[in-house]
Amino acid sequence: RMTNDVHFDYENSEQVFDELASLSPIYAGLSYDRIERGDLAWPVPEMDHPGTPILHEGEFLNGKGKLQLLNYVPPSENPDEEYPFYLTTGRRLPTYHSNTMTGRSGGFRILVPNEWLEIHPADAEKLGLEDGDWSKITSRRGEVITRVAITKTSPRGTVFMSFAFPEEVMTNIVTNPEVDPQTETPEFKVAAVSIVRVEAPTGLGASEALRANPDVEDPHLG
Repeated sequence: RMTNDVHFDYENSEQVFDELASLSPIYAGLSYDRIERGDLAWPVPEMDHPGTPILHEGEFLNGKGKLQLLNYVPPSENPDEEYPFYLTTGRRLPTYHSNTMTGRSGGFRILVPNEWLEIHPADAEKLGLEDGDWSKITSRRGEVITRVAITKTSPRGTVFMSFAFPEEVMTNIVTNPEVDPQTETPEFKVAAVSIVRVEAPTGLGASEALRANPDVEDPHLG
């Protein structure tokens, strides 16, 4: 904390925010009191302004919008009979990235104690899965075992996992290392997988609960 009385004589975070709002026109109508009474989307230029949920509504600032058209490039791997689901990966709010920082907080561990597979109810029913069951997720590169969370957040045909617990469930071992031909961005977010119900693993360490395909080099471990 800075302690210079001349330049940092704030008593709380609200006073810091008030100075920010006084210097930034897009926050001029914001205060802690207004924020506590409800959500506000900036810009909020005045105290009686309702906020701006849609930034460019009706017209653009320069009078016209510039539309950039892109050619659709399909993923290098799509679901098929052997691997009928899309797996996409990402983050959950309490466990950012690979959990190296947020994992040090016991409170976050209460919110997200372990990894799980999010799957649509219709897909879960078709596979004979119930909430809390153990499942094996397999791709052309390897497989992992984790619990099931049935949710409509995932659309039919697509399942979701985070990569926040690499020591327990190495999600990235099943992702697709192919790269986009133009940007050379890896297609980690699109992988074809199969899912089956399995019995709860017993007496297995984290490294034993996942089994990578030994014939496939893992690009995430270099």
